Amino acid sequence: MQTETHFAFKEWAVVCAALGAGRQTLILRKGGIHEGREGFRVEHHEFWLFPTGFHQQRDEIISEAWPLLDEIQSRGKPPGISLDLYAVVEDVHHVLDRAALARLSGRHVWSEATVEQRFNYRTPGLFALVVRVFRRSAPLEIVDSPHFAGCKSWVDLPSPLPTTGLQPVLDDATFDRHRREIQQLLAGTPAHERTES
Repeated sequence: MQTETHFAFKEWAVVCAALGAGRQTLILRKGGIHEGREGFRVEHHEFWLFPTGFHQQRDEIISEAWPLLDEIQSRGKPPGISLDLYAVVEDVHHVLDRAALARLSGRHVWSEATVEQRFNYRTPGLFALVVRVFRRSAPLEIVDSPHFAGCKSWVDLPSPLPTTGLQPVLDDATFDRHRREIQQLLAGTPAHERTES
């Protein structure tokens, strides 16, 4: 793990909550409208999770995740940005087979309709990132800025934030089991349609 980084990854707050609770170890991503013609790319393999309320709606997540969303919404919009979750990408899968994504149902909080819509946006396919998530005992607070706005995945923080003292959300054995299970679920995808790092 890097000792510090100033890269952050924008993700729905409800997905961040699910990652932070160990509910999922998977990030699905198509890419925002500002990603450029080539679409989403895994530019960084370690990053802070930057929670956002942009786009997340009740009907876009599974009902089991509604309590997480309710809790987030009950707190209201925070005055700044709280960063307490850090992700390390262990595997990158570019999934071009819709059936393979169906096998990941239950491994993430997106609804099937959201998966379908994102998969088919522009050109078929989605990235599935298997991430190991770590938590700070106390959040790092940063001031919100117009620099963070926009439909984009990656943001540069004003300064690097240290990763000292982070604790894994899941123990080694549990995370390794989740990772193997995801690999097995995707194993039906033809090799030329799946990339791993």
